[in-house]
Amino acid sequence: MKLSIKSLVGPNIRSLRAYSAKEIPCSVKLDANESPYGFEIADKILKSIKTNRYPDPEAKTLKKIIAKNLRLNPENIVFGNGSDELIYYLITVFGGPVLYPVPTFSMYGIISQALGEKRIEVPLDDEFDLDTDRILSLIKKEKPGIIFLSSPNNPTGNCFSSERILKIVEFASSLVTRHSSLVVVDEAYQPFSSEKGFLPMLNDYKNLVSLRTLSKIGFAGLRVGFMIADKEIINEVNKVRLPFNLNSISQAVAAELIKNLKTIKLHIGLITSERERLLNELWKIRGIKPYPSEANFILFKVKNSDKIYYRLLKKGVLVRNMKDVVNGCLRVTVGTKQENSIFIKTLKEVMK
Repeated sequence: MKLSIKSLVGPNIRSLRAYSAKEIPCSVKLDANESPYGFEIADKILKSIKTNRYPDPEAKTLKKIIAKNLRLNPENIVFGNGSDELIYYLITVFGGPVLYPVPTFSMYGIISQALGEKRIEVPLDDEFDLDTDRILSLIKKEKPGIIFLSSPNNPTGNCFSSERILKIVEFASSLVTRHSSLVVVDEAYQPFSSEKGFLPMLNDYKNLVSLRTLSKIGFAGLRVGFMIADKEIINEVNKVRLPFNLNSISQAVAAELIKNLKTIKLHIGLITSERERLLNELWKIRGIKPYPSEANFILFKVKNSDKIYYRLLKKGVLVRNMKDVVNGCLRVTVGTKQENSIFIKTLKEVMK
């Protein structure tokens, strides 16, 4: 009898669709929300790494630098191999149901399903903001273990109303302890936002967690995400965190390069400035509806989005087709001035 591997797989995995992260050949890559600006790694950094020794399990040097930069206590930080790993740990520890608005970062749903947890998806309103009444009603009814709110949100680019987020945090913590929910505000794109973010409010709400990452500011290849939370939450997550989850190279390179705060801030300034230019140029093109953004990308609606996507790709410009997430929309990452100009010029050509 021929063995069917699928028969050995749990039903929650069998129906799961893997996250798509294909490498598509192109001359202008504007699909993955990466920074167009990277950093050179000095030989002395790599030479300091002992390949025969395990990495520091707590990434103490890097933790100390980030804590100082953000004015945090190091004991309130834990690192992950990207934010994805931390999302995995949080759902593992606090369980489901897992509630999140849609459209949003797809890994909340993918990881929830992989771990066999119930997913509660709440559509955003017409302004891409949180439907607070619906969310509060579902918190009361479903008693989710964890709530994910990505602000600025991917793929819509906007920040959710701070007032609405705090209303959710307060309501989620006001329920009797065993039915309280952890609220995770994923602030991956916060460096590009005019909003200050939720770090200052962590002391006021014990059930509030902030997720941050170095990926969007020029360190995507290192896969360094970190979580800021109450010490009790950190301790629980550390119980399931894999030992040595952040390798020596990522720790050493990030610790050295993140000292270049002036350069990092300069790059962020260039990206936000180009984002506004890109937004203005998109508004000028007939048949395009761009959405305001507080992130390092812009979502825009266009007729025949599939056709436009492939026409752009044929000319060497890669953007993200969001057809399975926001119907009729494409998402473009803010690149360098030259890359953005090529994108706009090519888009005008293919729209004719």
